[in-house]
Amino acid sequence: AIGNTRDRQGRLISGEHQTRRVTRTEYDGAITVICDRFEGKRLNSPNDVAVKSDGSIWFTDPRFGILSYYEGEIAEAELPMNVYRVDPQSGAATVVAEDINAPNGLAFSPDEKKLYIVESRSQPRRILAFDVGADGSKLANRKILIDSGPHGTPDGFRVDIDGNLWCGWGMTPELDGVRVFSPQGEPLGHIALPERCANL
Repeated sequence: AIGNTRDRQGRLISGEHQTRRVTRTEYDGAITVICDRFEGKRLNSPNDVAVKSDGSIWFTDPRFGILSYYEGEIAEAELPMNVYRVDPQSGAATVVAEDINAPNGLAFSPDEKKLYIVESRSQPRRILAFDVGADGSKLANRKILIDSGPHGTPDGFRVDIDGNLWCGWGMTPELDGVRVFSPQGEPLGHIALPERCANL
């Protein structure tokens, strides 16, 4: 597992690279597979997950886990690198965002009207912002919220109750740590760490 969060019942939801699936750990420790295929094809390597208040599970599916044996196992991609939503009633997965160059971390704003997604293979890397549709299942109005500059590497992140983004950051000693941004994408601060912070 690489990305983890809790659902509204307190159960652990995980994106798994090696097994190429999203799972839920039940109270007794049993594992329930939430999604491992889309339209009959294997997912790439689910990376990060977020659970909305309606119980829907949203996850990114880059190819990091099938590119080497470091984060998974080498395999051929069967699907594009999409962002998916799993419906809480039917369990069906739908693509909510595509054409993102290696989608990585994702998180909702406190009011769930925005979804932020890290585009981790763009040059420079970016954090994108989308409007969440009124029915809570579609995204629109893609825009760049944060341009990380020539060396910034946003990865996993979380949003606090005031809407600020706390972003794993790094790759050089000056950048290693956690960057904090306002909901408007303005830099607020930096927590320096002795190495890159990948996940929060």
